[in-house]
Amino acid sequence: MSMKKISEELNGIKTVGIAGHIRPDGDCVGSCMAVRLYLEENFPQLEKVDVYLEQIPQSFYLLKGTDRIIHDCTQDYEYDLFIALDCGDILRLGDAARYFKSAKHTICYDHHISNSGYADENYIVPDSSSTSEILYHVMDDDRISLAVAEALYMGIVHDTGVFQYSCAKPETLETAANLLRKGVNGGYIIDTTFMEKTYVQNQILGRALLESIMVLNGTCIISAVKKKDMKFYGVTPADLDGIVSQLRLTKGVETALFLYETGNQEYKVSMRSKQIVDVSVIARYFGGGGHVRAAGCTMQGSFHDVVNNLTKHIEKQMKAVSEQNDSRNN
Repeated sequence: MSMKKISEELNGIKTVGIAGHIRPDGDCVGSCMAVRLYLEENFPQLEKVDVYLEQIPQSFYLLKGTDRIIHDCTQDYEYDLFIALDCGDILRLGDAARYFKSAKHTICYDHHISNSGYADENYIVPDSSSTSEILYHVMDDDRISLAVAEALYMGIVHDTGVFQYSCAKPETLETAANLLRKGVNGGYIIDTTFMEKTYVQNQILGRALLESIMVLNGTCIISAVKKKDMKFYGVTPADLDGIVSQLRLTKGVETALFLYETGNQEYKVSMRSKQIVDVSVIARYFGGGGHVRAAGCTMQGSFHDVVNNLTKHIEKQMKAVSEQNDSRNN
């Protein structure tokens, strides 16, 4: 896909709004902050550049400018340009969707395969490791400051699981290397924003691992956290990040499912897979979205209802792949 440089999108533009998806993760925050800083530092004709996000994890505040993120979307405003980042669906912009809808022009940069293209201009690259990697290629390298590089690097680190997921291709590592050459302290960003956990995060992780179950002949691992457990440990949904990835590392497991209760008979589901199951297909079936190896959705019903519905789809994919392999061998 041919993509314009961001600089080519700014003709006649004075005000820019930026937002990412609800429950912002590392790539969402990194990409939003990178674009804001890049615009503010290089295009003085811009009179206003705002970022709208829900509350972000405390560790992400190491990025420059995060203290100026706007969380309140109650004020009316019409931007010349609104940029949606790392968000596969307009509804996932949350309250900031009002500014996207009222803007004179809109652009979306994303790598979610489920993104159908809801902006005036859509740059969707499902093969990219992260939205942050996409953004590196629409910025001029000589205009990328250390602060912008740090934001992009954090985004790439989080969506690649520190370069261990299959989405981390040679081009991804080349991009990361170029950012490190800007002076980024990669080890510090990885330790502080990805590896380091609070005491209660470790406690809830331990409980999730302890109470996990194995199904489908040990190829699928499942764990869930109820609202009462979250209240007991004093944790928020942001404190649950990383649990599903840890479950995925279990030997012999192809698919990991992590659920946490969001309401009466309602669960937020995170799915990860290693090589066979396309979890994005399953997530889309249940109204969610994501990537081939990492996706999520919200589902209604009891824990057992949700698990039974999900595992049926996982088992169907596993069976189909097994039958294909058998036919090739015969």
